[in-house]
Amino acid sequence: MFETAAARYTQIRNTTASPGELLLALYDGLFRFLNGARACLERKDLGRAREQLSKAYAIVSELFIALDHQAAPELCEQLEGIYGFAMDRLMHVSRRCEIEPLDEVIRVLTPLREAWAVAVPQAQRELADPERR
Repeated sequence: MFETAAARYTQIRNTTASPGELLLALYDGLFRFLNGARACLERKDLGRAREQLSKAYAIVSELFIALDHQAAPELCEQLEGIYGFAMDRLMHVSRRCEIEPLDEVIRVLTPLREAWAVAVPQAQRELADPERR
């Protein structure tokens, strides 16, 4: 019953969340899978590590595909490079089961997650109160 309620909550949250909130949720999931893959690699649980890496790759791929070059071409170009790097390193980790490239991905994406965590609430406040701009 708890799992059903949790699944329903997630479904409702995802359908009512703002694009910024969804972005943060994607990053939260991404880091959950990256850290999970790292823990699995340390335990030599390679099957589970690859599963976690696959989920992380899917999120980064979705972030890459969702870039809106019309809205912010320079930002999108930079993010495209970062996401491309992350996808390449995740593929490397999946093939070779090495932790170092995974740590590189975590190191590169962490500042992005931190920046979005500041920018999204700020943008929401500005939308709610246009005089704060």
